[in-house]
Amino acid sequence: MTTRSIDQFGRTIEYLRISVTDKCNFRCVYCMPAEGLQWLPKSEILTYEEIAGIVRRLAPLGLRRLRITGGEPTIRPELHKLIAMLRAIPQIEDIALSTNGVKLPELAAAFRQAGLDRVNLSADSLRPERIARISRRSLDFDPVFSALAAQRAGLGPIKLNVVVMRGINDDEVVDFARLTLDHPWHVRFIELMPVGEMRDLTWDHIVPSEEILERVASIGNLAPGAGPARGNGPASYYKLDGSAGTVGVITPMTHTYCSTCNRVRLTADGRLRTCLFGDHEVNLRDAFREGRDIVPLFREALASKPLEHELLQMKVGGLRALSQVGG
Repeated sequence: MTTRSIDQFGRTIEYLRISVTDKCNFRCVYCMPAEGLQWLPKSEILTYEEIAGIVRRLAPLGLRRLRITGGEPTIRPELHKLIAMLRAIPQIEDIALSTNGVKLPELAAAFRQAGLDRVNLSADSLRPERIARISRRSLDFDPVFSALAAQRAGLGPIKLNVVVMRGINDDEVVDFARLTLDHPWHVRFIELMPVGEMRDLTWDHIVPSEEILERVASIGNLAPGAGPARGNGPASYYKLDGSAGTVGVITPMTHTYCSTCNRVRLTADGRLRTCLFGDHEVNLRDAFREGRDIVPLFREALASKPLEHELLQMKVGGLRALSQVGG
């Protein structure tokens, strides 16, 4: 009989997002302060062996899907080794990576060989000068080139996540949607979430999903469509006539999707967080390092998982930046 983990509201929890670092080679305006953060000491960050050990202990409780996040996970050395460790856990069916894509051209093949299934690539502009302005870094980065590198390596389905910000990049919605005409990619437009110290971005910068879809529909017939065959996210998908891919919208601000949440998060320093914007955490790292059973702690966390986030009330559980918990 298959074991399942159920939270206090009857939701099945099968998806774990694993942050492997709090550092990033970008300083995106919606994700991290320009000056960065006070980084975690190396001694507090889980080793790859500890991460794999925690997942190995929890997988029999129903975990099936993993996503490796950061900060920016690809800046942690030899990430392929962790991927291989996680791939060796029998219960794990799907391993994904969230990345800004800068290092994908050089790493995608090794990640695929180690057992990575697919990637989500953050791409908030297709224009080099605007990418540099949003990320506050000039790294000569081309998200389309990185997506093609991932595709060549056999990583798929490929998703491009676009945080839409009024007056900053919303004029590129149609340009991103056009990518789906020729590429079998899934471009997902995400409503901006003003968080922590990124309060320069406010409700005035949020572009509702209905408006986004209206803009996409200006270039062709847009109808509800099936999303990628594999995926854990809350996007609603649509398809332009004749397109190879799909367009999706993720709506944390206008239409919450908490009732179907199937995920928990493991922070880089080993805390199990049950809601991206909640304040409840359980310290798995210390218990694991001391040789204690972490299963009761996991069950305790699920018993306290909230019904929904409180982002609309601007309660963000002490977060200074999304990068602290992998978004």
